[in-house]
Amino acid sequence: MARKCLIARQEKRLMLVEKYKAKRKELKEAGEFEELQKLPKNSSAVRLKNRCMFTGRTRSYHRKFGVSRLVLREMALRGEIPGLKKASW
Repeated sequence: MARKCLIARQEKRLMLVEKYKAKRKELKEAGEFEELQKLPKNSSAVRLKNRCMFTGRTRSYHRKFGVSRLVLREMALRGEIPGLKKASW
């Protein structure tokens, strides 16, 4: 489980990205890079990180399912993901 402050920081960044999305696009198209630098750093989409929706883990994140490998394995073993099962050969 990730620390609560890291998850909260990520949510704050997500809100800032949504808030400044249109303004950022306008400034980039107009070529006003001086004004673009005055916006908050966390309003840039590049600073977002993919996180597991259950544990908040950033490493080994599966985009298709939105979870980390550990949660994915548990869910697959419980049969919560249709069509996904543990391989055996």
